[in-house]
Amino acid sequence: MKTETLKEPTQLFPLVRHLSYRLTPLLLRTAITPNQITAISLSLGLLCAICFITGNYVLGIIGALLMTMSYAFDNCDGEVARVKNMSSEFGAKFDDISDCMVDASFFAALGYGTSQVTEQSFWFWFGCAAAAGAFIDYIVDLFYHAKNEKKEGSMSREEVTVKGKKPEDILDWFIYIVHKLSRADFCIIVLVLAMFNVTWILLPFAAIGAQFYWITDLFDRARGYHT
Repeated sequence: MKTETLKEPTQLFPLVRHLSYRLTPLLLRTAITPNQITAISLSLGLLCAICFITGNYVLGIIGALLMTMSYAFDNCDGEVARVKNMSSEFGAKFDDISDCMVDASFFAALGYGTSQVTEQSFWFWFGCAAAAGAFIDYIVDLFYHAKNEKKEGSMSREEVTVKGKKPEDILDWFIYIVHKLSRADFCIIVLVLAMFNVTWILLPFAAIGAQFYWITDLFDRARGYHT
């Protein structure tokens, strides 16, 4: 794989891509590795969960900002890896488990924090359901990539990321938009809701939506979109 240059985003979404595009050049001036950037993203995501577990309004906003930075660094690790030609299978797997841990810990923490504030335990179970969905999606990804590696002529994960594909019909666009909102720009949604102190709204939708996400990930047409 040839070394690439950093490409400016040409689309409005995902919004977090515009943040990572400005952060990545700063990281490229340092000796930091893509895996170290992933570790930073994971640390910020776990700190975010600690903020939300308190149920405190101010800490919730801080947690949402930490999540936004976590998502930005999550974009940066891949950008740095491609520019420096440092992509690796270990890095891809580390990135996957990092994403899973950030998402699962956030939902569990938000559910617990909300249940403590409202004294209603069902919010915690909503959070647990969403966290379980994130973990199941990680397992689905493991099986998918393991199966894909055995197919002759199949593209590597890095090739899929770089080349990508475009949605072609209404169902493709629906899946693409849901995946982008629930993954790439999810941190922006959390930040806006945290500012209005209504982050709890996410819990029932996430409890159901996380299951929809991993179910669609079972199918090839839900993967590799790039616009």
